[in-house]
Amino acid sequence: MKKLLLILWCLGSLAWGQEKAAGDDNAPALTIYNQNFFVARERLPMELRAGVNQVAFAGIAAHLEPDSVILRDPNGRALQILEQNYRNDPISQELLLSFYEGKTIDFLVQHGEKQELVKGRIVRSGYVPSAAYANGYPQPGYGQPIIEIDGVLRFGLPGQPMFPALTGDSILKPTLSWLIETNDPGKFDAEVSYVSGGMSWQADYNLVVSDKSNGKFDVLDMIGWVTMQNQSGKTFENARIKLLAGDVNKIQPGTVGGRVYAAESKAMMNDAMQPVVREKSFDEFHLYTLERPTTLRDQQTKQVEFVRSTGIHAQRLYVYDGAQVGQYGYYSPEQVRNDQSYGTLSNPKVWVMEEFKNAETNHLGIPLPKGKLRFYRRDTDGHLEFVGENQIDHTPKDETIRVYTGNAFDVVGERKRTNIRVDSNHNWMEESFEIRVRNHKKEPVNVRVVEHLYRWTTWKLIEQSYPAHKMDAQTTEFPITVAPDGEQVVTYTVHYSW
Repeated sequence: MKKLLLILWCLGSLAWGQEKAAGDDNAPALTIYNQNFFVARERLPMELRAGVNQVAFAGIAAHLEPDSVILRDPNGRALQILEQNYRNDPISQELLLSFYEGKTIDFLVQHGEKQELVKGRIVRSGYVPSAAYANGYPQPGYGQPIIEIDGVLRFGLPGQPMFPALTGDSILKPTLSWLIETNDPGKFDAEVSYVSGGMSWQADYNLVVSDKSNGKFDVLDMIGWVTMQNQSGKTFENARIKLLAGDVNKIQPGTVGGRVYAAESKAMMNDAMQPVVREKSFDEFHLYTLERPTTLRDQQTKQVEFVRSTGIHAQRLYVYDGAQVGQYGYYSPEQVRNDQSYGTLSNPKVWVMEEFKNAETNHLGIPLPKGKLRFYRRDTDGHLEFVGENQIDHTPKDETIRVYTGNAFDVVGERKRTNIRVDSNHNWMEESFEIRVRNHKKEPVNVRVVEHLYRWTTWKLIEQSYPAHKMDAQTTEFPITVAPDGEQVVTYTVHYSW
């Protein structure tokens, strides 16, 4: 029986007023994109008087894009924003040291069980502002303080610095502030929406080859996980979270926040029992919405199971692509034709691939976000053993997934050229090849022998031991079955003309 469990985390509606967080209208809402950024919507209680007001919102995300901020009253109150400021320089020891460069302060020095105050002049604080970084690397000479004590310079702090009280404009967290003018005073909950970096998500899929597998096909059980990482510098309590799967174009650096916002139709769920996660198509992408709020803490990694399915039929493919051409470097078509040794080296490895269709008839049929597929097989002792992994891109329903999982141990190939004829005066060439595939397994295997007709664009097979399928303009494939402890030999001759 198909079991689909979609558990992605709702960041509230893209139009905040259309979806209320269950039991808490003031809960934050997040939409996380798998490109290391997110859209946040938070409520900010305000009490404005007639005229100009100064309002601050402390504890904003540390990687906020200031030009994306939207501040509004959801009930339509007119707010004229005269000025907006974003500060991301919260007080730290290094920053305070920079305030007192050239000045003398006290340092508390520990000598065993005794403490004493030592006066030192701060020659250099060691504070490294973000603007002092070039391509992620600090500039030389930064990062280590220099303190003068009794006319002697020393690197590093002699003890715990003792600072005077903070100034009035000091901040302890990243802060947004506004000058707001209104003619409609009163209390209300404003909505702050913004784009910020520092948050991402990815999908991971664990697939177990079932004991029901046979020689004709594999039977897979799939469990899919979503992994969310919060490195935004802010904790979001009881947030409504959505994950957006798709390739959203985003300009780096900087963006216009309004481009990310769009109207979202209110999802109506009429079933008596609500699913844990909803999935729906949204614009050119897919949204996965968690039906219950969750807390996503700063520097936290949170995982959620979002798909579970059993009885997926998959086909194990063996592919032998025997020509080694990678080490020849770049060749123009003329060089490929004139170099008679090109493509004659043999690769003995036979690729192992798993192929299955993401269809409802195959116990799936949901949009699968891009991520990593890990394959496991149960040993005779009942333990699961890892047998390969690969990446998939965003995959719509009813599409076929084919991934390379490794090389076969007991199935090997051998490829060699047996003849070549060239008639440069009449512009033609003929090559003959022999491909051997040996199977040392106890059961037969189906192997697809892939050959690349790389000499020229005009070609035809004039001799062949097995029927061939033309895959594209310069690729052909010979499907063969190799018996247990057996060998199959594929031969062909190709004629090129130019």
